[in-house]
Amino acid sequence: MEGSYFRYDKLQPREYQLRIAENVLKKGNSLVILPTGLGKTAIALLVADRYLQQGKRVLFLAPTRPLCEQHRKSFEELMKLESGDVLLITGELTAGKRNGLWETAKVIVATPQCVKNDLKKDRMSLDFGLVVLDEVHRAVGNYAYTFVAEECRKRGLHILGLTASPGSSKEKIEGMSSLMGVKNIEIRDETDEDVKGYVQPVDIRWENVDFPPEMDEVRKLLEAMIEERMEVLRKFGWISAKSFHSLGKRALMQVRERIERSSGGVKWMGLSQHAALMNLLHAHELLETQGASTFLEFFKRMEAREQKSKAVMRILKDGRIKLALGKAAQLKADHPKLGKLRQLIEGRKDKTYIVFVQYRDQIRKVVEELNKIPGVEAERFVGKREGVTQDEQRRTIERFRNKEFNILVASSIGEEGLDIPTVDTVIFYEPIPSEIRNIQRRGRTARTRAGEVIILITKDTKDEAYYWVSRSRERKMRRIVKGMQSRLGGEAKKVKGQSRLIDFG
Repeated sequence: MEGSYFRYDKLQPREYQLRIAENVLKKGNSLVILPTGLGKTAIALLVADRYLQQGKRVLFLAPTRPLCEQHRKSFEELMKLESGDVLLITGELTAGKRNGLWETAKVIVATPQCVKNDLKKDRMSLDFGLVVLDEVHRAVGNYAYTFVAEECRKRGLHILGLTASPGSSKEKIEGMSSLMGVKNIEIRDETDEDVKGYVQPVDIRWENVDFPPEMDEVRKLLEAMIEERMEVLRKFGWISAKSFHSLGKRALMQVRERIERSSGGVKWMGLSQHAALMNLLHAHELLETQGASTFLEFFKRMEAREQKSKAVMRILKDGRIKLALGKAAQLKADHPKLGKLRQLIEGRKDKTYIVFVQYRDQIRKVVEELNKIPGVEAERFVGKREGVTQDEQRRTIERFRNKEFNILVASSIGEEGLDIPTVDTVIFYEPIPSEIRNIQRRGRTARTRAGEVIILITKDTKDEAYYWVSRSRERKMRRIVKGMQSRLGGEAKKVKGQSRLIDFG
């Protein structure tokens, strides 16, 4: 289209992308929920195109520097913009260097933290027609997105929020929508008629392993200690759960909040019992879902702490812990998941994989085990906590894309947004209760061809609970969002043929 910035010669938008972009332009502040790989960025570029044609500037925010760099690249490759029209502003630029840059380009791609800091110091103004918030599910609590979204809404800017999943909490979704002043919700999944034709098939299955009976003695010792702490917390009315198996992270946070409302010595005793319970529950989960070596590593780090709380010291001095650690150290075999994982990959060494692993000690062990397989090369993909810089992360992804190795063993850093190439198979080393992370992990396969997702589950452990929790939360999320969408005016009518409301070319 004459005057358009969008490069239709480089990317031909899909019909549902055009329709969603139309609705965003027509209806105002919008939340777009699309599974990973279905082109949220393309929709944002189509909307940005209209504002650029009108001579208005665009602010595109993403929570990390690698994601910001990825979006800058999209603008440079898919939009007819001159050099210098797209500017990247992240924490790599000091506040002094950022001063004056905010007004210099048609498109600014930035991290929300930089925008928040410079708004508060009057180093920038929100002189933009459109503000895009990528991974907008992060707009909760004290995160910088919350402040920036509120400031944009107050100034009447057009806000477009993008996410693969906003979460399953009705309060969170409604709070995020209210913060952005959402007037329109666009949600699609793999079953929607206008999306189905573009979705590659994904075979999702789980592989069960048995909890090793030789580990059961260690587990029982831990459970006795957990039950003791639970009994103390019940006695003071801080907890009502009959079994620790039903305690999730949210419930444990609420327990702590109740203890905090107490006073004097009772309060400090309660907080100490709660801290001990948290540590023991974590150790129990590591034993059940990761194995004896990861369980031992956890206590090794606990013992190595220079500053230990009273709760930690009491745990370490407990004879049952000493007995449990001794028994775990004597075990000859580790968790059966390692063997199952190796078995799955040995038979199909020609495929590419991402193996998502929750715990860093286990990531190292999984990489070591997979590299014992002839013809297989695995590398870890972790974050700053493990001392890996973003430049190193980028080089790892590039080498993976160039097929220099075929298995990426990733922590949660591999779940969100990064431009990781599509793979044949995604393996969850353990299920996770977060519906957001679940959707993001699955989205790493079947982007351009059929894919496979395999979930490893240890029977009769936390693995099973987490698997069903995440499935339930996904269904709940869709019900909540569909209900909100209906209240805001219903889903856009699905019409055949090219979009007519706005001429995108």
